[in-house]
Amino acid sequence: MTINDLTKRADLTRHGKGTGALRTRRPEYVDFLPPCNDACPAGENIQAWLALSQAGEYEAAWRELVVNNPLPSVHGRVCYHPCEDVCNRAFTDSAVSIHAVERFLGDLALEKGWQFARPDTSSGKKILIVGAGPSGLSAAYHLTRMGHAVEIREAGPVAGGMIHFGIPAYRMPRDELHAEIDRIANLGVTITLDHRVEDVLKEKDEGGFDAVFIAVGAHISKKIDIPSRDAGKILDAVSFLSSANKGEAPKLGRRVAIYGGGNTAMDAARTAKRLGVDEAMIIYRRDRSSMPAHDFEADEALEEGVKINWLRTIKEIDRSTFKVEIMELDENGRPQPTGEYESLEVDSLILAVGQDTDTAFLESVPGIEFEWDHTVVVDDNMMTGHTGIFAGGDMVPSDRSVTIAVGHGKNAARHIDAFLKGGTYRRPPRHEIVGPDKLQLWYRTAAPQVEQERLPVLDRQKGFDEIMKNLSESDALFESRRCLSCGNCFECDGCFGACPEDAIIKLGPGKRYRFDFNLCTGCATCFEQCPCHAIEMIDEPSTGEVPAA
Repeated sequence: MTINDLTKRADLTRHGKGTGALRTRRPEYVDFLPPCNDACPAGENIQAWLALSQAGEYEAAWRELVVNNPLPSVHGRVCYHPCEDVCNRAFTDSAVSIHAVERFLGDLALEKGWQFARPDTSSGKKILIVGAGPSGLSAAYHLTRMGHAVEIREAGPVAGGMIHFGIPAYRMPRDELHAEIDRIANLGVTITLDHRVEDVLKEKDEGGFDAVFIAVGAHISKKIDIPSRDAGKILDAVSFLSSANKGEAPKLGRRVAIYGGGNTAMDAARTAKRLGVDEAMIIYRRDRSSMPAHDFEADEALEEGVKINWLRTIKEIDRSTFKVEIMELDENGRPQPTGEYESLEVDSLILAVGQDTDTAFLESVPGIEFEWDHTVVVDDNMMTGHTGIFAGGDMVPSDRSVTIAVGHGKNAARHIDAFLKGGTYRRPPRHEIVGPDKLQLWYRTAAPQVEQERLPVLDRQKGFDEIMKNLSESDALFESRRCLSCGNCFECDGCFGACPEDAIIKLGPGKRYRFDFNLCTGCATCFEQCPCHAIEMIDEPSTGEVPAA
């Protein structure tokens, strides 16, 4: 035992936590909420499926994963993995590559042909979903598993929403996307394409639907006013990416400018490079630290030869000449004009300044209200002001991402299910989050994250082949086993082996342990030896009596 261990033991005893003839504190097995689970917008039980994966039980891991998210192959590619940003493992070496293991399981499921289990019973209820994007697909999946009949009506020619139309194939290959959508259809979901819903109430009544979930997404590019005289070709990013994804990209010329600093701007610039332009430059009015695009997106764009002009704003366009003003940041970090200008020669301009939702078709529905940006107001149950009509995804006030949209779909399904049963869904209480300060990693060993292989930069310009490679089975196992099981017992036997009184009883695989309080002295050795903080020391009953085992 080290000096630090002895000091800690003395401190525990001094504060009434340690051993003695009269035990003042006793150990108790507890469960905390891992920060990765808490941060997942789709509500995945990440720790649970990682535990199954590290045991090599891949199908069981996949089935645990899809309890909450029906699109793991998609999410393993396009999710910005906020779970990894809060991973406690980062305080040891680096975060667990959760998204890469998720993709491994998702792709393995497609390879093996694993399908969702159909529900055993039918509720007799019908739900109409408007929009076949990630939120609509997620809601349809969960509602169908609850026993309801679901039909999705989609205005476009294919399902997938902005995953299909807005994310380039080098990030999200279409085969995997459509395979996961097909699996949802195989569950029993009816997907009707090329069907634009204009009158929601009429379609609800004529179809005999008991509830409606609207998730039309944000497909309309925002407009900005740039003074221009005989401007050249100006495109919006969403339409440009959609055309490029269909193989119908417009001619851009030799030099193209992209106005904006989000992930869509990065995708538009990188797509333009793949279409053969000599120069693709991003113009953004703030600095890099303020840009909404994720760092890795900007890094990959720069790797591929995209130029980024920070602190610049377009003031005027005269044919192919752009008058650009140089900005500077004030003491609050806001860009301010300097009165200094540059001229750029550009053949075409792609506007990537954000997207709006087309919610005009809901304006005639009684009770539905809108925010200033045309998003739809919903209550805590995700219901609009019209009874029985729910909404989610990009069309409600919220941050926007594929994973957030999928989470909205799952939550909407719960609220719709409760509504159809005449009740209200209440989210169960959550455990306290366990942070890195609570862990006691006596086995701390450096094992840095496996880096996913990537397509070489020179090969990326030849087409839209996927950049990121899948993990091998051995690497997926390694990454899974890097999980620390924060806050939840994983039966490491640390407490069992450390107890000097043999007061800990093993209950068998998967059943954890229990304490024999006739033998336990409250010495807290088990507490100190639990690496994941699944044991707390609690006060004895006020009577001072020793509880029975």
